[in-house]
Amino acid sequence: MAATSMAMKPLSAPRMTSSRLSSRARVAMPAAKPATSIRCRRTNLRVVAKDFPYPEQVKNTDNFRASKALSQKLAADGQNSSIPKKTVAVIGGGLSGLACAKYLVDAGHEPTVYEARDVLGGKVSAWQDKDGDWIETGLHIFFGAYPNVMNLFEELDIEDRLQWKVHKMIFAMQELPGEFTTFDFIKGIPAPLNFGLAILLNDKMLTLKEKIQCIPALAPMLIEGQDFIDKQDELSCLTFMRKYGMPERINTEVFISMAKALDFIDPDKLSMVVVLTAMNRFLNETDGLQMAFLDGNQPDRVCAPEKEYIEKKGGKVLTSSPVQEIATNDDGSVKHLVMRNGDIVVADEYVSAMPVDVFKRFIPKAWSTMPFFRQADELEGIPVINLHMWFDKKLQQVDHLCFSRSPLLSVYADMSTTCKEYYDEDKSMLELVFAPCAPLAGGKVNWMSKTDEEIIDATMGEIARLFPLEVAEDPKWGATVGMGLNGQAKLTKYAVVRTPRSVYAAVPGRNKYRPSQATPISNFTLAGDWTAQKFLGSMEGATLAGKLAAEVIADKAAGREFQDYQTREIRPEIVERAGNFEAKAPMGVTAPVENAIAWGAGMEVASKAARDEMIANDPDQGIAGEEYVLREKVVKAKTPVEA
Repeated sequence: MAATSMAMKPLSAPRMTSSRLSSRARVAMPAAKPATSIRCRRTNLRVVAKDFPYPEQVKNTDNFRASKALSQKLAADGQNSSIPKKTVAVIGGGLSGLACAKYLVDAGHEPTVYEARDVLGGKVSAWQDKDGDWIETGLHIFFGAYPNVMNLFEELDIEDRLQWKVHKMIFAMQELPGEFTTFDFIKGIPAPLNFGLAILLNDKMLTLKEKIQCIPALAPMLIEGQDFIDKQDELSCLTFMRKYGMPERINTEVFISMAKALDFIDPDKLSMVVVLTAMNRFLNETDGLQMAFLDGNQPDRVCAPEKEYIEKKGGKVLTSSPVQEIATNDDGSVKHLVMRNGDIVVADEYVSAMPVDVFKRFIPKAWSTMPFFRQADELEGIPVINLHMWFDKKLQQVDHLCFSRSPLLSVYADMSTTCKEYYDEDKSMLELVFAPCAPLAGGKVNWMSKTDEEIIDATMGEIARLFPLEVAEDPKWGATVGMGLNGQAKLTKYAVVRTPRSVYAAVPGRNKYRPSQATPISNFTLAGDWTAQKFLGSMEGATLAGKLAAEVIADKAAGREFQDYQTREIRPEIVERAGNFEAKAPMGVTAPVENAIAWGAGMEVASKAARDEMIANDPDQGIAGEEYVLREKVVKAKTPVEA
């Protein structure tokens, strides 16, 4: 994909040339990153720029052992010559599709992955701009509580590509610009005591009384576990908070950060099941909250070794191979795939690892009245924007992920410090998640339809608050790009990446509609982080869903009965609605392959023509905030969500 970098236009001057704005020396990856210690101005937070050893307890959890056991089950199938080998067509080369193919080859089958774009990774895809700098779809962090990802890295022998950071959470102080506070996890103290102690030792975010007020709400989660968590899906974070008498400040101090980090959405829109699921993992796993950055771009450092592994064991991974149609037989089973170039793909089994919004455009007419597939109507991806911002000086940044607690930003990191491939001793490159960026996510402004310059203008105001002594606060940022003020850091280049439909929007009441990987179609299986699995929409969820899809196919090939977790009951309201649904031919995707947005991923859409194409493919991205709120009220009045 051709990537472009847009520079902001000064208000009273012609656009600056790329030689002034975009040129920057590439920094070779250092053999070993030097450890440096910096004390941030206006705060006592010490910055230690170094990586930490692989956490000791990551592999000592029930979830990791379960992931390992499933790997062993599939590998045993691969050694059993009596199990018939199946050819499998996997649609989608994101993390879920690649994981599915990886575990299918382990089980002795022959998958071929068909990725529409010219780059693998889906929601973790990345590409290089004209300067050779990597532009990433999102800022992706690995947690110790990602057992399937950790198991996969071990199996691919790429664990050394994770740069583990100190075990803490870092929050920007909203009311004290330029200052931070932390939750520090003390080594040697097991879960859940380490989490509780980290919260108790922090005296900046909540008072002791407020912390005690949270106990009645969280105690049932620890006692009843996932059963209690699943029952909270109808409640938003705010509704849950008020139902259980939690202090109002828990929203501004904690929930806003967690909601925007977990699902790019405000807490009044986010189902409490998401927050509780994450907290349950972190409370029960000693190193679950320890974070790691990848040491480089995802396509080269994760997708490439996975592709190599698949192909070495007999599978194939194809890019620039968009599917046009899923053709069916009279009995509803998949007959073949029709490719965009007219080719016909025939296999024994078929897997969709497409995002939910794209999959809905491919549901064959023969399946369109089936309750199983109508569940997808209740799910949609959440919009998100990822920003890359290069500065001419090194900002005093922490070597970690930072929760901004900003109205416009979710999390951010100085990638020139945290990541080896992007390492630069002299200049900073901030990667920031701009969320919520649309009314669906709780935002008042539909930033998806705004220009890059408008998005950067708004972001620079927030950056000036985060770095008050290093970045000048001026409302006319377009006039200061490339110039700087009073010797402070100046923005030399930026990239804006929009993903109109990212992970599924985990709004209240949606979790029960996520379909199982096993489907009513005899030779068709679902993958993708939006399908039913316990790790929600994330890299971990995508990897697990792909692995579970491989297990479905392996079990069918081996003649094994499905286990309870491989199927899921369909809600009665969906069955009723499907009975009244008129069978329709699929919409398909007609946009050029180069338009990654049409395929459920992110891309730069700096020009008005590109934004218009985005809106043409997804009209919701063009409506104003007040129009969305009005439409949402009408929809709720017509089709209330059942508790």
